[in-house]
Amino acid sequence: MKENAVKITISAAVGAACAYLGELAVPVIVLSCVMLLDYCSGMVKAWITGSVSSRTGVVGILKKVGYLTVVATGMAVDWIVKYGITAMGAKIEIDFIFALPVIIWLVINECISILENVAECGAPVPEFLLKAVGKIKDKVEEKNNDNN
Repeated sequence: MKENAVKITISAAVGAACAYLGELAVPVIVLSCVMLLDYCSGMVKAWITGSVSSRTGVVGILKKVGYLTVVATGMAVDWIVKYGITAMGAKIEIDFIFALPVIIWLVINECISILENVAECGAPVPEFLLKAVGKIKDKVEEKNNDNN
């Protein structure tokens, strides 16, 4: 009985988040997944290197909460810009001018961090993969600087 209640609650929460986020639902889910992978890979790296610390773990969690705060701020700015433009009588077709590039940038940063953590654990990480992810990050930053 309790298992069904948990499933229903999770389903309702995911459904509400998807309805609220709309097109940003998938990028936010991807960001959440890579944040979790980065945290786990960071903890494994800390365990292997003998530097596990509850303070470092809490700082990592707070950092991830900060990422979500930045995304929420980007979404708020998007909403304010769209609302202001609509209030002036103009129509804008783009929904996520700020939030989506922020999410993409954070996903790329998390991917870089995951690769670095895995490499520090002793697993082989192809150099071309690190370079490719770094180039994507540079392109995203360059594209967003060009748009501003």
